[in-house]
Amino acid sequence: MPNKGVQLNKKEMDVYKKKLIVRRNEIVRRLSEFRNESKEVETDIAQDVADKAESSYTKEFLLSLSDVEREQLFQIDAALKRIERKEFGSCQMCQKEINRKRMNALPWTAYCIECQEKSESETS
Repeated sequence: MPNKGVQLNKKEMDVYKKKLIVRRNEIVRRLSEFRNESKEVETDIAQDVADKAESSYTKEFLLSLSDVEREQLFQIDAALKRIERKEFGSCQMCQKEINRKRMNALPWTAYCIECQEKSESETS
């Protein structure tokens, strides 16, 4: 049986699509900033061991943030594809409708809250 998604009208679908695109653009901009900051940290000449440790920590922190952002970017791209395929709003695991409140908070979510919790408990 094909996945029909939530019965959203075109206006609602456009609202979610716009939210996803705005968030995607924010992430791309921030990733670019992180990359530039990371390069600056790398090129700064550290004068002592404490400076070097702080510089290393700062660079590691910036790069770890970008990993989280990259994952969210992947999820946003997947959500945009689900919109194109008219599958947006359905849980990718159980095929049930995702709660609107959840979709408003996390428009890139692929799972209903129950399946998300199940998925997280299996990976931890």
